[in-house]
Amino acid sequence: VVLVESGGGLVQPGGSLRLSCAASGSAFNSYVMEWYRQTPGKLRELVATITTGGSTNYADFVKGRFTISRVNVMNTVYLQMNSLNPEDTAVYYCHARRFGFNYWGQGTQVTVSS
Repeated sequence: VVLVESGGGLVQPGGSLRLSCAASGSAFNSYVMEWYRQTPGKLRELVATITTGGSTNYADFVKGRFTISRVNVMNTVYLQMNSLNPEDTAVYYCHARRFGFNYWGQGTQVTVSS
């Protein structure tokens, strides 16, 4: 599966962005989908997960601010990000996993700055 992220950009503190991840290939609904983020010099960290059944899980640092969702008929997963702060600045990556196989997108930059 090939993953392509979009929706990143520059936003002021307190603002919102919605990231999208479009997946090619078949059986999208059989993949667990996740968003990760990474800043220079740091390890990539898990932000949010959505299972094949639609259950979600979030890192503590985004709970109540970010929402992950998926539209299987469109082969797309979203990350709605609200109340952004400068600490959310990072490259955000889409990740798909199934049966021990892992796939990554190329990443999209999110910069939160005034």
